[in-house]
Formats: sequence, C-alpha cells, structure tokens
Amino acid sequence: MSFQQGISGLNAAARNLEVIGNNIANATTVGSKLARAEFADQYSNAAALGSGQETGMGVRVSAVVQQFTQGGIRATDNPMDVAINGSGFFQLARGDGSDVAYTRNGQFKLDSAGYIVDANGLRLQGYEIDPLTGRTGGVTGAIVLPTQGIAPQATASVAMQLNLDARIAPPDGSTPAFSIGNTASYSASTSSAVFDAQGNERVLSFYFRRNATDNTWDVYAGLDGQPVPALVGGDHLPAGRITFNPDGSMNVAASGSLDTSGNFTAGDMSLGVPFAASTLSGGTTAPVSVSFTGSTQWGTTFGVTRLSQDGYAAGQITGFSIAADGTVEARYSNGKTVGAAKIALADFRNPQGLAAVGNNLFRATPASGQAAVGGPGSGNLGLLQGGALEESNIDITQQLVAMIEAQRAYQANAQAIKTQDQVQSAVVNMR
Repeated sequence: MSFQQGISGLNAAARNLEVIGNNIANATTVGSKLARAEFADQYSNAAALGSGQETGMGVRVSAVVQQFTQGGIRATDNPMDVAINGSGFFQLARGDGSDVAYTRNGQFKLDSAGYIVDANGLRLQGYEIDPLTGRTGGVTGAIVLPTQGIAPQATASVAMQLNLDARIAPPDGSTPAFSIGNTASYSASTSSAVFDAQGNERVLSFYFRRNATDNTWDVYAGLDGQPVPALVGGDHLPAGRITFNPDGSMNVAASGSLDTSGNFTAGDMSLGVPFAASTLSGGTTAPVSVSFTGSTQWGTTFGVTRLSQDGYAAGQITGFSIAADGTVEARYSNGKTVGAAKIALADFRNPQGLAAVGNNLFRATPASGQAAVGGPGSGNLGLLQGGALEESNIDITQQLVAMIEAQRAYQANAQAIKTQDQVQSAVVNMR
C-alpha cells in the first residue's frame, strides 16, 4: 500500500464535492442541468500483463457529465419567457451570426432594435414567416419583431351559416313589398361588419323573405341601411336566392345570385358593395362574395350559427405571444393575430458531449456532433410553452445525500493515508 491510492481518493472525492456544490448552487437557475462526476480506477502499465496480482493505483474523475432530463415547467408573467417541453435547445448567436451557442434557459426580452435576446445580448434564432403565404423560410436567422402597425384589408368575402324557420308562411296578397324600413316585409335579418380599402367599417345587412316557390328564400342586402343594389324603378330587388332540399339542407346548385334583370347564377351570392368612391380603385362598387353554405331550413326559430368576413381595419401592435409550435404571434388592436417569426430548436446526437461555457450556454463539440435544427414539434424536438420557464432538474434532497456520501469517501481516504503513515512509522522505528 502506498500514499498514491489515498491521495487519488482525496482528489476524486474533493472533485465530486465541487460538482455537488455546483449543482446545489444552481438548483434555482432556470434551465440548469444536473452534473454528475464519473470515476474510473487506475492501474500501472505493468498491470496490463494480466498476472492476476494487479494492485490498483487509485481513482480518477473520468468525466463530469450533464444530465439533460426534463425540468419542471412553471408559468410566469412575462410573455417573452418560453420553456421547452421535450428535447432540444434554443439557438443563439451574435448580430453577425457568429459565436453560436445553445441553451435551455428561455428568459428572453426585446432589445432596442426589436430583436429577441437573452441576458448576454445573444439573439434568438428562428425562421421568417412569409406574410402572404404563412410559410416559414428554410434558413435560420435572428428573430426581429415588427414595430409598425398592420395595414387595413378590404372585405372580399362573407361567410355565414344560419337556420331559416320552415314554419314561416310564404307571402300572400296582404304581404307588403320588400322594404328595409318595413319589418313586416321580411321574416329575418342579420348584419356583418365589412371594411373598405382604407379600413373604414361599414354595416352590411341581409334580409330574408320566403318565396312563393317551396323551400325558396329571397335574400336582400343593404349597406348602412341603403339598398344594395340600388333601387330599380323604386323597387328593392333581391340580390340572391337560397333554396333548400325537402330535408331542410341547403341545395347549393339551386342557390346563388340574382342580377337586376332577375337572371340567376348558381354559387355564392355576389354583391357589388357601394363603398365610398375615394376607397375604390375603379368603378362604383367593390365585389363581395357571400356564402350561405351549411345553412338549413328547419322548423325552429331563425338563428345565425356562424358569421365571418375577411376584412379588417388598420391596427397597432398590442403584444406578442409564443405558440407551442414556436410561432411568435403579433397581436394587433384590430383583433388580428399574425405570425411574425418561428423559433428554431437545435438537437444533438450526443447532448452530453456539449461543452458548458457558463451563462447557461453550451457549445457544440466534435463529441456532441453537429446541430440538427428544425421547428418545435418536428422530428424529435419538443414543443414550446410561452409565458413559462423550465426549472432546474436538480433535486436538492438527492444532492445533500450525495454530499454526505462524498464526505464519507473523503474521510475514508484520509484515514487510509493516516494508516499508511502509521505503518511506515512502525517500520522506521523498528530496532
């Protein structure tokens, strides 16, 4: 026996205590991962002869390995906080794309230029989203959020589903001619907000009057209380017709538009809406398509079950949120939510090969392999949770127990050195 084994044991136990102490110190660090000291025994080169009489030379710390198990997720009040639920790392880089690093810490904020950055000023990487198609690009770059408002969009289509009461009797000789101001001239009505090219909101109303033909209804329209189309010879003519099957379902082939001459065209009802001339690029009206697909004629009261239109007014940004698939959504004062960018995640064949460099950052190494980058939820990548953070995966109780074990190992190795010293002293003092 020599002092070598005891000294190596002391060094290994001390290193283990350092790892445990670092774990405890970072137990509340967001995204921090448990580290574990791994040990290996040591033998002299001569022991390779395999005599069966080898005596070890002690122990060494072979590696300190991060344990990338999932940490708990807790909600926060910051919409820019984001947690990864599953595998993957956020990808960060400097403004010029250099100094690429990876982290599980999702504590982000906006800098003065509108970039999403971490506490070190590194910019979060992601994909641009095409505002026209909604598709993401194939190359990652720094995510910068818009600061300008959103332009208005003129209404081009209205869609509604409704039920027209089958118990309503067809008009007879006592039924007055249709007039917006005379509620006795129609059975039901509803309205939808519509927008012109400058984002001015108007009210487009629809009036339903049963036709003398079975299961057929005439549809009249008005903009802000004015007839659409304009009166012809003092008469307000129907703009469309809805026909139903005997079971009350809509007969799409027999439903459609009526022009001022009474000619019928099957399909969605087409309206020429007389927006203000200053908002029109040409002509006196703007085309708006109206769909009644899915409507019914059943023996129950009139009701609208769905109503939507595709126009909106101008809007200013009111906030941002992050969806599970990584889409950073901009919210506007006009109620619109638009995808501004999509966060990218990186994964590695061997995450334990990453090099921890401090500030909650890791860097790729030959041992970790090259980063595989993709959108959250794709491949093996986890999903995101906005307004939340991933807590450390370090169990304080477990680390305190490990500390006791490391302390005992240190004491035992110190005792081995003491015993060796006593043996040598006894030999020296022999007479």
